[in-house]
Order: sequence, then structure tokens, then C-alpha cells
Amino acid sequence: MTTVANGKVPQLAAEKGRRGGFPRGPLAGWPAWRAWVALFLAFALALLGVALLAIPLSFAGVGLSAHHTPPGVTLADTYVQDAAFVLAVVFVASLGGQRLRAAELGLRRPRIPRLRAAALVVATYLGFLLFSFLWALALGINEKDKLLETLGANHSTANLVGSAVLTCLVAPVCEELLFRGFFFRALANWRGWLPAALLTGIVFGAVHAGSAPAADLVPLGFLGFQLCLLYRYSGSLYLAIAVHALNNALAFGDLEGWSAGGILALALATVAVLAALLFALERIGLFAEER
Repeated sequence: MTTVANGKVPQLAAEKGRRGGFPRGPLAGWPAWRAWVALFLAFALALLGVALLAIPLSFAGVGLSAHHTPPGVTLADTYVQDAAFVLAVVFVASLGGQRLRAAELGLRRPRIPRLRAAALVVATYLGFLLFSFLWALALGINEKDKLLETLGANHSTANLVGSAVLTCLVAPVCEELLFRGFFFRALANWRGWLPAALLTGIVFGAVHAGSAPAADLVPLGFLGFQLCLLYRYSGSLYLAIAVHALNNALAFGDLEGWSAGGILALALATVAVLAALLFALERIGLFAEER
């Protein structure tokens, strides 16, 4: 709640609603340079974590090389990478002794009616599908993502479950915290939300190089741009996480060759688990509703 002392509104409250072009949502006045520091630190921590993980694996006799990494190890490495994303955000956002609140990263309920929020999620995803279809049609693309093969989803039931949890739940949350919750939010304090959204989309597409076909990087960049707009309009990262998770769940089921019913069940289960998790975190006070 905004307080007024001696008839004057505090500077923080006075700037709310205009810095970075965010008329909704909390004010997180991070300087733009922190966005790049967080991105660099995220990948540096990921590389460090992977290197540390390789030490006990080598003692256990697991063969690792530049040309061959066992699927289970690749899966573990990717979990480490996503954890590094969150650690980097928390560290850089808290520099200078600032007290980081979940709401400042967009972890708060949307400031728009639920029906409109649901409609925006659907419209955003359909827009991404349409763009992807037209892009593939224009380039004559018919190449499938090889990520699930790399993770070893087809090697065992454990790898399949681990890959599904990573792809549908962990990655959407961790990537949205880094790219939309912090990177985009900090850049918006520099030249406004539109340049920040465009730059975030470009970076989001670029970082998927290697894990996605080169032709998919442009559609992924477009999705990253869309998710920035969704976050800005709703004031909540929950909707961006939902779109990201839905896309990953549908793509996962399709790449695994599941039936339409199986793919739909996975998508619904993904949304249900995310909703239950967020509700539980709110109940214990970790994601307290901002007053």
C-alpha cells in the first residue's frame, strides 16, 4: 500500500506505472546492465555446475567426452542449467542488499479478469502456432527437434519421466524467471518495454541454438517477444509460464509420437501441476499476494 508522508508521495510510488512502460505490476528499478550480468552469470554458473557434476561421474566410471555424453548425464546437466538460471536471477536482483520479493519478478496473480487472462494465453499460443506454420511453409522446413533424443527420453522410463518434468515444468518456470521476470524487466528500465521485448525475443531465440533446429530460432524469438507483451499487459509472469509450459508439453507429446489424447492429457496435467504448485507456494507465504 502506498503511504504519503508530509503530503508528499515517495519517489518510488510516483514513478510507478511509467518506468519501462509498465502501467501494471510492481516497480523493479533494476538498471539495464544487470540484465546482461544475470544472463552471463546464469550460463557461467551452468558451466560450473556441469563441470562439478562431471567430477563424481568420472570417479563412478561414467565415460564422458566431447563426442559422447550418456543421455542421463545430459538430462542432469540440463537440470543444473535451469537451477543456475534461478540462482543468477536471485543473486543479481539482490545486489546492493536489496530485498527481493517474488512479486518483483512477476510471481503474482494477473491484474486482469480470469476469463481475459485465459483468452490471452490461448491467443498468444495460437499466434505463435500461426507464425511457426507460416515460417515453416515459407522456408519449406520439415525438420524435427532432436532435444528429446539428446536427453534420452526413449532410453528408459526414468529418463522419459525426467525429460517430461524438465521440459514441461522446470524449464518453463526457470527460463521465464530469467528472460521475462528479470532480463526483460531490467531492460525495460533503459529504453522502454518495446525495445526490451524485441531484444529479449532475439536473445531468447539465440540461446536455443544447439538445442533446437536453426530454422526454429526465429519462431522461438517471436514467442519470446510475445511472452514479454503478455507479461507487460497482465503484470504477471504466471501467464507467460503457462504459455511456455503448454507449448513444451504439446511439443513433447508430438515429438514422442503420442496420440492426440495423450498429448492433451499431458498438457492438462502440466497446467494442473503448475496451478497446484503456485497455490501451495502462496498458501505457505512464499508468493504472498502484494498489497
